[in-house]
Amino acid sequence: MTSRRTFLRNSGLVLGAAALPAAAQTTSPQKTVLLHCGWATKNIGDIGHTPGTLRFLEQYLPGAKVILWAANTNEAVDAMLMKRFPKLEIVKGSLSKEDGAVADAIKRSDFFLRGPGMGQPTDFMKYCDKAGKPWGLQAQSYFPDMVTGKGAEERIALLNSAAFIYCRDSKTLKLLQDTGVKPPVLEWAPDGCFGIDVRDEEKALARLKKHGLEEKKFITIQLRTHSPTSPGVDDKRPQKLNPLHPTPENIADDTRRAKVYQDLIAMWVKETGWKVVIAPEVYKEMEYNKKFIYDTLPDDLKKHVVNFDEFWNVDEACSFYARAHTVICHEPHTPIMALAMGTPIIHTFSEFHSPKCWMFKDIGLEEWAPEFDATPASKMFEILMGIHKDYPAAQAKVKKAMAYVEERAQSQMKVLKGVIKA
Repeated sequence: MTSRRTFLRNSGLVLGAAALPAAAQTTSPQKTVLLHCGWATKNIGDIGHTPGTLRFLEQYLPGAKVILWAANTNEAVDAMLMKRFPKLEIVKGSLSKEDGAVADAIKRSDFFLRGPGMGQPTDFMKYCDKAGKPWGLQAQSYFPDMVTGKGAEERIALLNSAAFIYCRDSKTLKLLQDTGVKPPVLEWAPDGCFGIDVRDEEKALARLKKHGLEEKKFITIQLRTHSPTSPGVDDKRPQKLNPLHPTPENIADDTRRAKVYQDLIAMWVKETGWKVVIAPEVYKEMEYNKKFIYDTLPDDLKKHVVNFDEFWNVDEACSFYARAHTVICHEPHTPIMALAMGTPIIHTFSEFHSPKCWMFKDIGLEEWAPEFDATPASKMFEILMGIHKDYPAAQAKVKKAMAYVEERAQSQMKVLKGVIKA
């Protein structure tokens, strides 16, 4: 229904506020959403969740104020976010300080939105429930032990107290449904990183020039290894995704998977003569990708392969991936960024790393998401050449998948808008 104010504006009849009835001059107070996100700065996927989710909020709740509780950030990431979202307020700290910046931000907010991720903490749920603050999950994946095993009943009760839960993969959604999680809304919605639109053209173009890369004439690759996130830091999760001391079996896995990528590189170069870039999603993998992939290549192949030896921010990465032919990655968020930039992808996944790998199947890109250990290099090359031989069709496929992503993001934000009555 068109309001009188909208009608007058669209009719070109601009009236001052004093000329309108008192009821028309009254506006609802601005609503505030507190977004908890920004899990790490040495992983552009963990950086990318934030600007992507902020873009969804900006587009579909344009009248709301957004406060970002940044779990882990730095000067460069803050500057990037403020450049793109100049009205954003950023707070840092923890829930443990009752009179701290985070507690104050929660008090000033109408809703607590937990950003996308794989973590399984419940402290924010308990805090919000105690404070009477409505909260929801923007796009989560969970391992089964979130809702099974010791303490599962309490965790399920906490999840049921959410205003809504959106899972970023269908396997997590089914897990929650099957274990009796029943908040008012329990549905699928895209990982916030799909919404990313930050760019750093200058840095990306300089990097292309430095390495002699031609637009749409190179592919990128990154392997995820069994290596610790930080020296001397043990992974406390039961799954031990980043073991402090990789076992011989872990190293054998890394070596075997790296060989698949080596063979894929050789096939690509032989067929096209185009380059390959070993481009990092995670800082820790730069050392290991060089060791397991680049260093083992014969010299005649190395001249076609660029190994990045310096990390980057997500805005530069997005501008770079926009110019890649195809992005191939063992991690999921580099492919997500590439899709957001319109670039075809291959996600060579290992479900051990978490059910988030199913995100690509959920948006209609299952054939571009082969399971790493069950797929030989020859099959990966077949998928890659399928993209290469009809590139416009591949780009159209990306566009279709992203249209579905946007539709579901809009639907989720509509629910949030209804909850806070924005």
